[in-house]
Amino acid sequence: MPLIRIELPLHLRRLANISGHETTLDVPTPVTLAQTLDTLEALYPQLRGTIRDHVTLERRAFLRFFANMEDITHQPTCAPLPATILEGKEPLIILGAIAGG
Repeated sequence: MPLIRIELPLHLRRLANISGHETTLDVPTPVTLAQTLDTLEALYPQLRGTIRDHVTLERRAFLRFFANMEDITHQPTCAPLPATILEGKEPLIILGAIAGG
């Protein structure tokens, strides 16, 4: 199983009691965003419902997903993650969007 690096926003790291800026997950293949989020929520059940809705599994508003510095938020969650993520060269970043006015 590929070892995937995940960067989470501070509030989610605190909720899951993760020290440092990232965590690593053994994600079963095929490694997709959906599979990675399933694995993350299984390892850290306190994150269930914070990244995705409990029922629909749709992304929560004000959260974005980035791979290789590219916004993949609106790509299908069943699409494979880039090779650099699978190889551990780059992290999958879950970022809290900033809104203001």
